[in-house]
Amino acid sequence: IDFALPGVLPCINEYGIELGLKAALALNCTINKKVMFDRKNYFYPDLPKGYQITQARNPIGVNGYVEIEVDGIKKKIGIHDIHIEEDTCKSTHADTKSYLDFNRNGVPLIEIVSEPDMANEKEAMVYLEKLREILLYINVSDCKMEEGSMRCDVNVSVSKTEALGTRTETKNIGSISSVGRAILVESDRQIKELEQGNRIVEETR
Repeated sequence: IDFALPGVLPCINEYGIELGLKAALALNCTINKKVMFDRKNYFYPDLPKGYQITQARNPIGVNGYVEIEVDGIKKKIGIHDIHIEEDTCKSTHADTKSYLDFNRNGVPLIEIVSEPDMANEKEAMVYLEKLREILLYINVSDCKMEEGSMRCDVNVSVSKTEALGTRTETKNIGSISSVGRAILVESDRQIKELEQGNRIVEETR
C-alpha cells in the first residue's frame, strides 16, 4: 500500500502484532482483548495516500509503567498506551529540495505514549535508556536511533504549579543526549516567553 494504489487493501502483519504484545507485556501494560485500526487523516508528502493506519482508539496495551532511578531516587514513569501503526516515508531535506524514501512506508511500528511524569531532562534520558534496554532485551528492536529504528518526539511544558502548562512537541531528535538538550533549550525558551508576558502556543517544532 506504499503508493495507495486503487483497490489495494491493508493486511495485518502477524509478527508485528506479536512484537507489540511482547513490548506491552514487558512494560507492564494491560492488554486490550479488542484492538482496532483507524485511519488518521493528514496531508504531508511522507504519507502519499493522505491517511495513516493506526490504533488511535483501541491500542494493544494501556496503563503500563517503567521504573527508573535518578540520583538514588526511584520513580515510576507511566505508559499511557502502546499502539501499532504504519510507518511513513523517510524525509531527507537538502538545500531547496526534499527527498522521500518509500522503503519503510507501510511497515508496522510500535508507538509508546508516556504520561507526563518526567520533571526534567535527566529523568527523560534515563527513561529512554531504560526503554531501550528493555526493548533490546526482549528482542523487539535493535533501538538504533542513528538509523531510525528507535525515534523520539519530546513534549515539553513549564509551570510553577502542579497544573501542566501548554506543551510543544519537538520532532526529529537523533539521540538520547540530544533529547536532553532539546528539553533544556525548549524549557528555557518557554520560561523566557512567559516572563516577557507572552503565551505559549501549542505547536510542533
